[in-house]
Amino acid sequence: MTQIIDRNKFGPWAIVTGASSGIGKEFARQLASNGLNVILVARRVSLLEELGSELAKEFKIQYRTIEADLSGERAIKKITEATDDLEVGILISNAGTGNVRKFFSAELSEHDYILQLNAISHLRLTHYFGKKMANRKKGAILLTGAMGATDGVPYMANEAGTKGYIQSLGKSLHSELKEFGLHVTVLVTTPTETPVFYKLGFTKKNTPVQPISIEQCVTEALWALSKNKITVLPGLKFRIMNALTPGSLARVMSGKMMKKNNGIT
Repeated sequence: MTQIIDRNKFGPWAIVTGASSGIGKEFARQLASNGLNVILVARRVSLLEELGSELAKEFKIQYRTIEADLSGERAIKKITEATDDLEVGILISNAGTGNVRKFFSAELSEHDYILQLNAISHLRLTHYFGKKMANRKKGAILLTGAMGATDGVPYMANEAGTKGYIQSLGKSLHSELKEFGLHVTVLVTTPTETPVFYKLGFTKKNTPVQPISIEQCVTEALWALSKNKITVLPGLKFRIMNALTPGSLARVMSGKMMKKNNGIT
């Protein structure tokens, strides 16, 4: 793989949440290929151990796994305690989930779960690791948002709200933390061929624009982080679509697709 991230510029360890599959797993792979040691965080520790062992063997790096459910209050403490002895130079805050449904069909506790996992956990990780990076005057933080979130996504209202929060937080910190020499980039995730893409009711037949590969998404994101771009929206076709489609129209279109693809009546 092409060298994108300089471990000497940011620090020898990178932490990746949601690392057991999809985009998180690919972030871990590409960071390891660039010579960074990786801290892998997710609920399924067996998958993390399998991935870590594979990366250590292939790229001669070190790894550490942390079994943590970021929807829980104790997860952040578990992560911070397990990494206290390491110099973490890169935070890839990627954990999250989503469900397509009518707003009132979910209990308030289910909305709280999404809020904790998709927003509050990112805030807490960014505050903890970002403060340490600021003290060292080096480091990089990447937060994962989602295309369309700031305009709203019908039948995923709470999820869109959490991703919109992440994008505003990241953009604000991009400017604020420059004085400490930190890079902060928001990955505005476009349709990407991950398990989540299919979970949301999409297939290659019912989507008007085909998803990009996980590899392309992560490569473009890491390039943007290395250059300290404020946001990155992977895939030229999606950048064009995003630029040409007014938010009001995008909201109507996404609502119709979500409703149709998931059999919502």
